[in-house]
Amino acid sequence: MIDKLAWIHLANQRILSTRSKGKEVFYIPGGKREQGESDQEALVREIKEELSVDLEETSIAYLGTFKAQADGHPKGVMVQMTCYTAAYTGTLKAASEIEEMRWLQNSDRDKIAAVDQLIFNYLNEKGSLA
Repeated sequence: MIDKLAWIHLANQRILSTRSKGKEVFYIPGGKREQGESDQEALVREIKEELSVDLEETSIAYLGTFKAQADGHPKGVMVQMTCYTAAYTGTLKAASEIEEMRWLQNSDRDKIAAVDQLIFNYLNEKGSLA
C-alpha cells in the first residue's frame, strides 16, 4: 500500500491538479510523509515544495480517504489517498518536480489516475465538481 496525502483545492467547480515532469497523467497535489511527520506537517511541506504556497495550518480539514490501484505500478499495488482541504497564502505556481498545473473538471477524467477518479466521483456527487 502506497500511503499519500492530497490537498483538495476547488475553484469555480474545478479542482487544481498537477502533472509531474516526464508524466502524462495529472494528480491531485500532495505526496508522502517523511519519517515522524504528521499528516498536517507533510501536507504543508509537500504543497510548499510543489506549488510555492503556504497552507494555513488552522484551516486544514479532513475530506476523506480513497483507495485504488496505484498508477504505474504492478496490478495489486494500491494507493491510499488521505485528502484534506485548506486555505492558503501566496501565488500558485509549479515548482520542484511539477511541470504543469491545471484546473480540471469531471469531464477530464481521462487525464487522471484511478484514485483521483474516485475523488472526482465523490466531489461530483456532492455537486462540488462541474
